[in-house]
Amino acid sequence: MGISTIQSYQGSKLFEAVGISESVVNKYFRGTVSRIGGITLEDISRRTEKLHNGAFDPLGLNVSAELASRGNHKLRSNKSDHLYTPETIHLLQQAAQTGDYETYKEYSAAINREDNELTLRSLLGFRFDENGGIPIDEVESVESICHRFKTGAMSYGSISQEAHECMAMAMNKIGGKSNSGEGGESPERLKSDKCSAIKQVASGRFGVTSEYLVSAKEIQIKMAQGAKPGEGGHLPSGKVYPWIAKTRHSTAGVGLISPPPHHDIYSIEDLAQLIYDLKNSNKDARISVKLVSEAGVGTVAAGVAKAGAQVILISGYDGGTGAAPRSSIYNAGLPWEIGLAEAHQSLKMNGLRTRVMIETDGKLMTGRDVLVAALLGAEEYGFATAPLVTMGCVMMRVCNLDTCPMGIATQNPELRKRFRGKPEYIINFMHFVAQELREYMAKLGIRTVNELIGRTDLLYKRSESGNIDFSEILCGSAEDNGSGNYFKAEDIYDFELEKTVDQTVILKKLASALKNKTKKTIEISVKNTDRALGTLFGAEITKKWGDNALDDDTFTIKCSGSGGQSFGAFIPKGLTLELTGDSNDYFGKGLSGGKLVLYPPKGSGFKAEENIIAGNVALYGATSGKAFINGIAGERFCVRNSGAIAVCEGVGDHGCEYMTGGRAVILGTTGKNFAAGMSGGIAYVLDESRDLYMKINKSLVSLEAVTNKYDIIELKNMIQEHFEATGSEKAKKILDNFAGYIGSFKKIMPHDYAKIQSTVVALEEKGMSSEQAEIEAFYISKKEA
Repeated sequence: MGISTIQSYQGSKLFEAVGISESVVNKYFRGTVSRIGGITLEDISRRTEKLHNGAFDPLGLNVSAELASRGNHKLRSNKSDHLYTPETIHLLQQAAQTGDYETYKEYSAAINREDNELTLRSLLGFRFDENGGIPIDEVESVESICHRFKTGAMSYGSISQEAHECMAMAMNKIGGKSNSGEGGESPERLKSDKCSAIKQVASGRFGVTSEYLVSAKEIQIKMAQGAKPGEGGHLPSGKVYPWIAKTRHSTAGVGLISPPPHHDIYSIEDLAQLIYDLKNSNKDARISVKLVSEAGVGTVAAGVAKAGAQVILISGYDGGTGAAPRSSIYNAGLPWEIGLAEAHQSLKMNGLRTRVMIETDGKLMTGRDVLVAALLGAEEYGFATAPLVTMGCVMMRVCNLDTCPMGIATQNPELRKRFRGKPEYIINFMHFVAQELREYMAKLGIRTVNELIGRTDLLYKRSESGNIDFSEILCGSAEDNGSGNYFKAEDIYDFELEKTVDQTVILKKLASALKNKTKKTIEISVKNTDRALGTLFGAEITKKWGDNALDDDTFTIKCSGSGGQSFGAFIPKGLTLELTGDSNDYFGKGLSGGKLVLYPPKGSGFKAEENIIAGNVALYGATSGKAFINGIAGERFCVRNSGAIAVCEGVGDHGCEYMTGGRAVILGTTGKNFAAGMSGGIAYVLDESRDLYMKINKSLVSLEAVTNKYDIIELKNMIQEHFEATGSEKAKKILDNFAGYIGSFKKIMPHDYAKIQSTVVALEEKGMSSEQAEIEAFYISKKEA
């Protein structure tokens, strides 16, 4: 159908033209797509025609070579309305920086004005107590309310060190929680007041070490991003400065993209396994799962609660990263009001509401916003843009360009000098929001925040709200109110960690050795239901001695049997797990300096190099350490490896995807799509059948023979270590005729990584130190870009 035909029809007439009756349109298109109704097909038709005519005026009039900006992204006079305007930014900064609550009230009034209908919550009113409410002195204190406040997940890398640390210090001081984001955190901060209470674990696994996890009060699994659900995080190459690369275990000057979450989470069972692994990595931390406000999120939330999560975050489509594609920011996700209400209702319906804490975020700006969130079912509240504004952000919208003039969303040392933010500014803002919430609570006659949770009977749709239908959102009643509306500690999911092999066997046998840092070896039997074996003990090592404090093989656990899922997940340096048998999925997940050895029982009647011995997704997100696998590993081997050395004798599809560092040696065949998204590290593959070129994803990497003498030495040493650890017949065969085999090896190396490394080597040959050469190489690549 041509554009002229489309313009000839309005609304349902368009459907009739292609044989769809109006009754079908009414049934399947009107009022069923959105939970809140809203615009009709006629509205969409008129908007489409208007936009088309703006670009292709059929009369040939008023057509300019350049389309006018509608001001959707950046503020433009007399164009799209924005909540953050020069006026509201100025008022918020003045209030936060002077500590003046009256100025904050001016800011709040500007945001909450009657004619502001930019959000769903702005269309709602409150049923205040007819008797005038209660004295504000009877309402929960500001200090208590602030414990429920959090700052959003903004990574170190997307924002500067100064801004990241400022938020952490502020939230730690008031008993709230700051969120590290998915960029890791420098070790120096982890034991100071600059430590983020929430440590995020996203699909990118940037900087997720045992020490990082042990430092957390809450560990958040980022299933999706509010601004762009279904996509991973982005960090442009120009912002991957050497100090950022060090924290993320990547390469300076090479852009970073997180894989979508399906690379290690295909089902709710996979998510449950990750929750369990993380609980073992830090038994004292709450485990949170970040979901995006989408249709059906309530069903997902119910599954997440059953999987053991203690906090569920429903993230709205507002806000988001400065590096997200524009098509994602404006065309994905829903307002948090819709997803929050659905999640709360679904959890109540399934008897799961008291098991979890619900959090929401997405452009929360005032105490009124927090009130609506509480009434719709949220108990904790995240703020992201507002804290940045208090620190000086002026919404230039250049976060992805590394040119932030206020020293916030930049790594440029010169621009960072302009940062003027202080923790006190954020603290003032949080106190103001809490105080404003208290004032509303007093008018409602409510004394505690818990009494607010899920009280949708205290909300009503304002008459001027147009076609919006809130009936499915505001379906609660006063009788619905009660302790079943919010989290109760006694209903929390029991992981039964006291029954694990780590707790009942390993810690008991190695308690004295752990205390005194003495070398010791033990032998145990394992079965495939012993999940995350070694993780809990590894966490105790990190708590006791810190990261990289022990020599290799300080504690050796020799296991026999079938290893369960996540065998050796996150284990630190000093711990070696040697398994005689086979292992399930996630072998060595997040390896953090430890050593893993896997081989079949001696005397097995099969060739190890021809049989699968480890499941899928082995070494996912490993940051350091070594793994030697005498046999074939499954699919997605070494995905997002960022520093470990791994040797195996064959892999399935998608090996070394998104790898950013470390080494992988494959002494056998690979599956298809090898090295897709690989941006760092090196893989050596034995290509005896000469068909690797057909299986490799050539988008980012080169394929070449191993001819450099240093590469040859490195490869031979890794194969030698593999043989010594596992007794591999394949390794011995190669070593006995290394000169004959070297011609069959291929080296896979990312183009950008190779370019940076060659520059570093050239600078080192001129006398520069390694550290200085990396910095200089980064600036050279940035200039060339």
